[in-house]
Amino acid sequence: MTFLDLILRRQRVVVKETERAIVLGKGEVRAILGPGEHMLAGRGDEIEVLRHDIEAGSFSSPLEKALFDKLPAVAEQHLRRLRTAPGTVALVERDGVVHAVLGPDRKLTVWNAAGPWAFTPIEPPADLAVEPGLIPRLVQARKADLVLLHAVQDGQVGLLYVDGAFIRTLPPGVHGFWNIGKPVQVKAIDVRQRSLDVNGQEVLTRDRVTIRVNIAAEFRVADPVKAVTAVKDCEDAFYRALQYAFRKALGTLTLDQLLERKTVVDAEAAEKVRVDMAAIGIEVGEIALKDVILPGEMREILNQVVAVEKQAEANVIRRREETNATRSLLNTAKVMAENPVMLRLKELEALEAIAGKVERLTVHNGVGGLMNDLAKLRDLAPGNGK
Repeated sequence: MTFLDLILRRQRVVVKETERAIVLGKGEVRAILGPGEHMLAGRGDEIEVLRHDIEAGSFSSPLEKALFDKLPAVAEQHLRRLRTAPGTVALVERDGVVHAVLGPDRKLTVWNAAGPWAFTPIEPPADLAVEPGLIPRLVQARKADLVLLHAVQDGQVGLLYVDGAFIRTLPPGVHGFWNIGKPVQVKAIDVRQRSLDVNGQEVLTRDRVTIRVNIAAEFRVADPVKAVTAVKDCEDAFYRALQYAFRKALGTLTLDQLLERKTVVDAEAAEKVRVDMAAIGIEVGEIALKDVILPGEMREILNQVVAVEKQAEANVIRRREETNATRSLLNTAKVMAENPVMLRLKELEALEAIAGKVERLTVHNGVGGLMNDLAKLRDLAPGNGK
């Protein structure tokens, strides 16, 4: 401030390109100053200059209403008011970059010189879904405060609920929804093939033997909406259905029938489970009765029974073999009795076998009879002319 400025009761104010200044005279708004040098009339205690950095883009001041009420033309020259309607949101972009996201019935005032600005109102759809292409822009700009993000993994289906009401299913991927006062919930349902084991299920057979069985089953959620709405917990419902069906089917059989007809029992009980589960959106694959576990004393009894049965089978086989051997000896003896030459040949074979095992063999009564029979046999052979 020069001596002349002091005499003329004026102030010299310099505003930078990145600044704007609001001038107050005796507490009242008088002007908004752009970049450059300005001369303000009044003493220092009468004039107040409030500087604002426009690089931030947004304008926030308790003087905003006074500026637009008293200096509307000046205010609109420097400032722009953005406002959303109830139930809508808006995307505020600054030079093509997301600057802010306004929720319903909100306003934002920005410096015109900080632009260019783009204001895009958005009417959220019934499912409140955010356009997929907008989600990465909001996340990158760190302006996703009004967006709820839900990820649905591969092998899953998402069930979307808005305000407690089911809206639609969601495929795998990241989904965004406007957070504007209505509660949004995404329930992820696994639709892959899975296995379920029912181990140690106690069953009382018809002959009052308590056994334990292990059941294995494969299943998948074929209709996620039905699986969630029909029952509270579809996997628990499937577990209980397996328990009930097999307990009922096995309870009508004796222990011997159960052990003999295990495959048939599986088919009968499994079909019942498949029909019941299809009604709640569950597709049931293979069901198997893996193990039948008997009490300790029952196992000992069955082992004894099996041992006796195997021994009886062995005795039958042994007697059959003995009978066959006896029948064979009888037939051989009959042949030899009817054919003396065959008998002599057998004697010769026996002598040959014995001679190979001893150093000396003495034959009493000679071998004349044997040799004579061999000679007869030779004469009777074909080709001797007799």
